[in-house]
Amino acid sequence: MIATTVLVVGAGPAGLLTAVELVRRGVQCLLIDAHEQPMDWDRATVVHPRSIEILDALGIADPLLRLGVKQRHARIHADGAVLGDIDLSLCASRYPFNIGISEEITESILHDYLVAHGGAVTRATTLVGLVAQPDGVAATIDQRGARAEIHAQWVVGCDGHHSTVRTLMGIEQDGHDIHQPWAVFDAAIPAWPESFEANYAYLDPTPVILTALPDRRWRVYLRPRSAQSDLVADALATLQRYLPDASFDQISHPARFDCHTKVARKFRSGRVLLAGDAAHTCSPAQGHGMNTGLQDAYNLGWKLALVCQGHCSDTLLDSYHAERRPVADQVMASGDAAERAQMVKGERARRERDAAIRTAFADPGSRHHEAVAEAELDIDYAGSPIVMGDPHEALWPGQRLPDQIPLTFASGGVGHLHACTRRLGHTALLIGCAATPEDALEQVRRDMEALAGGAIIEQVIVLTANAGVSGVHAYLAPDIAHALGVRGIVLVVVRADGHVGLRAEQGHAEALSAYIGRLQN
Repeated sequence: MIATTVLVVGAGPAGLLTAVELVRRGVQCLLIDAHEQPMDWDRATVVHPRSIEILDALGIADPLLRLGVKQRHARIHADGAVLGDIDLSLCASRYPFNIGISEEITESILHDYLVAHGGAVTRATTLVGLVAQPDGVAATIDQRGARAEIHAQWVVGCDGHHSTVRTLMGIEQDGHDIHQPWAVFDAAIPAWPESFEANYAYLDPTPVILTALPDRRWRVYLRPRSAQSDLVADALATLQRYLPDASFDQISHPARFDCHTKVARKFRSGRVLLAGDAAHTCSPAQGHGMNTGLQDAYNLGWKLALVCQGHCSDTLLDSYHAERRPVADQVMASGDAAERAQMVKGERARRERDAAIRTAFADPGSRHHEAVAEAELDIDYAGSPIVMGDPHEALWPGQRLPDQIPLTFASGGVGHLHACTRRLGHTALLIGCAATPEDALEQVRRDMEALAGGAIIEQVIVLTANAGVSGVHAYLAPDIAHALGVRGIVLVVVRADGHVGLRAEQGHAEALSAYIGRLQN
C-alpha cells in the first residue's frame, strides 16, 4: 500500500502546476502519468498574459520569454480583407503579448521547477480504480502490468478530456461535441511579408489560424474540407487568397483531431477534484484551453494545501467549483461564438458577420474588451463565497490585483504593488491616504499584525500616500491612492493566487478576522 496526501493524475500543464503548488507548500504529492516519456510534441501553443503572470509569480517566466515568440497582435481576416486587430498592448498587463511556444516546452519548464522542489512524475502509470472512503480515496494503479494500491487523502484529476478520474467518480458533463473536425500541422512560410509577432485568423470557407512559433515557424490550425482532403492544400488555398505567392515548407506533425465543448457538472466530488481538460474542454479557436487549466491549478493549489495542513476545513474547497465553473462556462461560450463565426455559411451571412466584426473593432471600448478577454484578465471572482468586503470600481473583492500600480519603496527604489504580494500565503495591504496621520496607520497595523504571521495571512504590508509618514514599506502617489478609492485607511487582502479576497474601508481588524474565519470554516 502506497500512502500519499494528494494523488494528482495526469502530468500535463494543469497536473504539473497543481503538483508544483502543493510541493512548494510542503504538501506530499504523488503525480502519475500514463505516458512512458514526456510528450515530444503537443498541439497547444499560445500562453496568454495571465498565465505568464502566474509563471512569473513562480519565478519561471524567463525561460518561457526567452524561448517563445511574443505575439503582440491577433489579426482577423475574411474574404481577402482585414476585419480587425486585437492589440494586446491595450490589456494593461506588464506582459502585453501572448507567448507562442509548443506545449511540451511549457511542460518542461514546469517539470524542471517541480523536480527542483523535490517533486517528480511517476510515468507509465495508469489509474484503473478509484473508491471514495471516509478518510480519503483508495486508488488502484497499473504500472506496466503490475497493480498497486494507493491511499490518498485527496485526488486531483488532470487527466484530460477522457478523464478516468471523472469517469470512475461518475461525474457527468454538460455541453456538446464540435462536429466539424480540426486539423493542425507545423510549417515555415518562406518570405512571410507580415509581422511575425502576431497571430492571423482567416474566416474563409476553409478557416485557417496561423500561430507564430520560434525559429520563424507557424502552427497552422484549419477546418479541413473533408475527412480525406489534403491538409496542406486546404490551408494553402485559403492563405493564397491573401498572399498569392504563399507556400508551406518544412511541414511536420500533420494531424486531425476532434474537439468538444463540455464541462463537468461539478469540479469537486468529496475528496476528488477535477482540473484542466478533465473539468472542461472548449474549441481551440481562441487558445484558452491550456491557459484555463493553468488557472484552475493556481486557484486550487493554495486552497488544497491549507486544507491538507489542517489550517482550514474542507469547505474551503467548495469555493474552487464556485470560482472556476463560471470561468469554464465563459470560455465555452466564447469558444462556441468563435466556432459559429468560423463556420458561417452563405455569402449574405458572411457579409453580415464581417460587417459586425468591423463595427466592433471600430469602437475603442470593444477593442479594449477584446484585448482584456484575449489576455484572460477579465476573470473575476466577485461572486465567490470566500470573497468579502466593500466594492470599488478601481479595486474590488474578487478582482485580480492590477500589476501596474507603481510605488516607491521606503528603503529606496521604485516598483509595483503586485511585487509585494508574491508569497505562499495571503498578503494584507494596509493603505493610508495623503491625510492619514502616522499614529492612526500604526494603530491599525498593530491590530492587523496580531492576526497575521500564520498560514493564511502571511504578512502585513503598510503603504501610504502621506510622504511625511515613516515606518512604512512603501509610498503611493496621492493621485494613485485617490484613484484606488483610498479616502482614509483601506485594507486589501490579496490571496495567494493574486486575486483580492477582502477590501475593508473601516472596522479593519473585525473584517480581517471575519475573512480568516470564512476561509477556516
